[in-house]
Amino acid sequence: MDHEKGTLGGLSMSLKAEIESQYAHHLLFACCLISGLMDSTIYRGNTIFVGLGASSQNPQPYGWARSLTSIGSFILGSFLFAQLHRVLGARRRGSLMLSFLVQACLITLTAGLVEGGAISSALDGKISRVIPPWDQEVPIVLLSLQSAGQIVASRSLGFNEIPTVVITSLLCDLMSDPKLFLLRNDKRDRRIIAFVLTIVGAIIGGWVTKATGAISPVLWLSAGIKMLLVLAWGFWKAK
Repeated sequence: MDHEKGTLGGLSMSLKAEIESQYAHHLLFACCLISGLMDSTIYRGNTIFVGLGASSQNPQPYGWARSLTSIGSFILGSFLFAQLHRVLGARRRGSLMLSFLVQACLITLTAGLVEGGAISSALDGKISRVIPPWDQEVPIVLLSLQSAGQIVASRSLGFNEIPTVVITSLLCDLMSDPKLFLLRNDKRDRRIIAFVLTIVGAIIGGWVTKATGAISPVLWLSAGIKMLLVLAWGFWKAK
């Protein structure tokens, strides 16, 4: 009994411990790769497509609705994940493991729904321009929520230069850096690596979907990487 109490106490202390964030950006780089992979699957819109749809200029039927769903889900996800980190502790091992576990589950659920045929697996170019695939609203919600978890984690860890989901702001910060051409500039280097990995992820995802004609393999791959990140946080060095 004492041994069990000691084990549970040790586990509780481990989960409550704050991780050493000095090299945590390496795990965030994996999130950038995942973002690239995600961008090659289910369509994720933005404010541009919302505006075009509202003015009837978006050729994709109801594309504005899908874009609005993506934005709304991202906003909701940002709020929820921020609350999770605020309540459990921004850099605690337990909060990071739970955050990434939820993200992994969201991707896994999406992959399962696609694999099981519950939602359409058609890529954008194959979607009917007459009947919009409303079932794709579900994966858009799930994937947007998990994307929000990534960027909240990057903020919680103090790596604002690696948003993990938005390369436009990353590139703006990179080009605006007054120390851009210095030999040693850690933030610049991290931004470049994050950008490259996002592009690499998109290329890999594009080739996989082209070769298989399906998006589920990319989703399973992304979920697998995310689960590895959960384990990585579990063994990450504490302060």
